[in-house]
Order: sequence, then structure tokens, then C-alpha cells
Amino acid sequence: MSRTYGPIRQIAFVVRDLDDALRYWTQTLGVGPFFVLRNVSPDDYRYRGEPSPSPRMSLALGNSGDLQVEIIEQHDDAPSAYRDFLDSGREGMQHVSSWVTRDEYDAVMKRMLDDGVEVAHSGAMAAAGVRFAYFATDAAPGGLLYEMADVLEPQIYPLMEMVAAAAKDWDGTDPVRELG
Repeated sequence: MSRTYGPIRQIAFVVRDLDDALRYWTQTLGVGPFFVLRNVSPDDYRYRGEPSPSPRMSLALGNSGDLQVEIIEQHDDAPSAYRDFLDSGREGMQHVSSWVTRDEYDAVMKRMLDDGVEVAHSGAMAAAGVRFAYFATDAAPGGLLYEMADVLEPQIYPLMEMVAAAAKDWDGTDPVRELG
């Protein structure tokens, strides 16, 4: 558990081709099923603390045991921590995430900003009722960004429970399931 952000609930991968990554995870690793949201853009988006055009992306969520796996493909050149990662020549694991309540989100955000920690990007997925912030904790070699999302709220947490429940007895059928 992170003393700063709470328990890591999710590992996330930024890729150039979501469908190729999904084939790898479901066929090679046997992890799934994955639930996909295609062509979404965050609201109230900020890049490096400034209002910015929102990236358009697709993302997939699946579980391996209690750990959620997220896979993200950005479809445009809007400024984002995802674009920064890909433009640096990397592809793969980019961040880990802790899930918090709204009150915890506000408290951690205040503490991190007061401590001078830079927010790489932040926003909200208004339709889901969730805010997120990616802290720029990746300066060390091999370092990752640390995301905090206020997922532990009644309107969004049931989705995370559904993703986890689907993985418990998954038999390999219907490996990619479209959401919304």
C-alpha cells in the first residue's frame, strides 16, 4: 500500500493499438474478459495544470484476481501524459492507480499540490461520475505515474465490481465486451 495514495488497485498500460493489446492479454496471458469504452474524452481536462483540449481515447478494463488491468489507446495528438509516454518511444505499463472517495480525493490533491507535486494531467469522466489525476511521479528511471481516481463512490464502484466478478469464473468466451 502507498502511504501517500492508498492501495494500488489498478495497473495501466498505454498502447498504440488497443485491439492488438486485448488479443495479447486475453489469448496469450488468459486474462479477461475486458470491458471496452471506445472514443471517449474526459471533461474538465487539464494538462500540466492548464486547461487543454481533451484527448480522444479508448480504454479497456479487466481483472486478474483483485488487480484491475486498464489498457488505453489515445487516438489523437492532444497533449496528455499518454501522448508524452508514447512520444518518448515507450509503450506498455505507464501508471498505477489508487481508488479513493471524493473526500479523500480532495484531501490528497490538496496535500500533493501543497507539497509541490506536479499533476501531469487531470479531468473527469462526467458520464461515469469519476475524477482522476495523474501525478508526475515518473522522474526516476523506470518510474511510473501515479493516478488517483474517486472511484469509491456509489455511481461508479458497481462497474468495477462487475468487471472483477466477470473475471472470477471467466472461461475464455466473449473476451472483449463493448460498453456504452
